[in-house]
Amino acid sequence: MKTTHYPSIWISDVHLGYKDCKAEYLLDFLNSTQCDVLYLVGDIVDLWSMKRQFYWNPSHYQVLECIQKKAENGTRVIYIPGNHDETFRNYVGKTLFNVEVHKSYIHTTSLGKQFLLIHGDDFDSATRYNKLISVIGDVAYDFLLFLNRWTNRFRKLYGGHYWSLASYIKNRVHKAREAILAFENAAIHEAKRRGVDGIICGHIHQPEIKVQDSIVYCNDGDWIENCTALVENQEGRIELLHWSDIKKVLNMVETNEIKAAKVKAA
Repeated sequence: MKTTHYPSIWISDVHLGYKDCKAEYLLDFLNSTQCDVLYLVGDIVDLWSMKRQFYWNPSHYQVLECIQKKAENGTRVIYIPGNHDETFRNYVGKTLFNVEVHKSYIHTTSLGKQFLLIHGDDFDSATRYNKLISVIGDVAYDFLLFLNRWTNRFRKLYGGHYWSLASYIKNRVHKAREAILAFENAAIHEAKRRGVDGIICGHIHQPEIKVQDSIVYCNDGDWIENCTALVENQEGRIELLHWSDIKKVLNMVETNEIKAAKVKAA
């Protein structure tokens, strides 16, 4: 399999153990990329969901196995537990199966820019004033994921590619947008307080890169709705990858290559 190398990769909010986890997309992403440092920015395993109702697809185990193999084969893996896997915060400062566990971390790019890495649940207080129940982990969000699940089942039946209905709706609800903006502002404020150039977080399942008040705000999104990751390219700049879109393009290229090969063989 062809792989692309990045100095650093960030993923979060995978929610292994939750039925809406897009583990197959993540597994494809991990197998299609290599990196020097892999950052796991929280909510990798959804312990909350598994306490309510145990669910574990074989692909979820394969994701963990893939990460473990990367750690064993020279990739530095840094894990910053989130609120859904907060049990692992008890191991901060330790190394588990070649994976370093940190409460937060400072990443320095090849351009010398410093980024604070934190899951983001520390900023929940910034959004509690909002009447919408948090957007994450509540009844309204579960309903959005229900709609998302069935929409994509029908799309798959008719040959369509994955598309996040949940993200589409969420970005058009005024109160949800207010909560997201409040979270982003709180994260930017924390980056300023720490004296860094930017911040990389997850938690709200809203992928984004933007510059505000000279601070670079980066959110790596999730693998429930959006199938996104952040990468540092060879020039030291951070990019946001929407893997479901990239996978669609790769499939198209691969199909065309196969068709060309068949024509040539004929």
